[in-house]
Amino acid sequence: MIKAKLGDRLDGWLQAGLPFLFRHPVNPNWITVLGTLVSGGAALAFALGAFAWAGILIGFGGLFDLLDGVLARHHGRATAFGAFLDSTLDRLVDIAILVGIMTHFAARGDPATVLLAGVALAASVLTSYAKARAERFVPDLGGGFFERGERLAVLAFGGILGFLVPALWIVAVLGVVTVGQRFVLAYRGMAHLDATGRRQVGEHP
Repeated sequence: MIKAKLGDRLDGWLQAGLPFLFRHPVNPNWITVLGTLVSGGAALAFALGAFAWAGILIGFGGLFDLLDGVLARHHGRATAFGAFLDSTLDRLVDIAILVGIMTHFAARGDPATVLLAGVALAASVLTSYAKARAERFVPDLGGGFFERGERLAVLAFGGILGFLVPALWIVAVLGVVTVGQRFVLAYRGMAHLDATGRRQVGEHP
């Protein structure tokens, strides 16, 4: 949702703020991997209870996540594998961060918060998976007001400000709602395709 609303303005802001990265060709896949390592540091920081550092590292990891696509477009190096790598490592980061949080609260003997983080993890994975599967049939599923950028921003601010458990509630509840939204959108889109297909079969016996 954040990327969809800001659109091409993000590209301009990043080029203006970090011009040195755009002067020479940079392999965007290395930026993707570097961002994943930074975000992996956030997962470790959560596991160790260093919530503020975890939030800061999520922010830096998110910056790399924005940069890889902008650099790929700017230098004409966008590839199918790059898109696959970016999407796959995004899922790895999502899982690692929430597993890090679950590890911390499990060590503290807080099963309720571990369960809450588990719900947030399931909702995060399903939000992305539902879209990927639906778009095998529906050209552009769209929809879902609480996507990856929002989830990570809430967890980052929750860690930095010391409100991680309320942040987990937000991610879990709104994540489940977003999964529901995508199921509804997928049902409508596929029902329309099925109805269109039946009409075409009827028109051309």
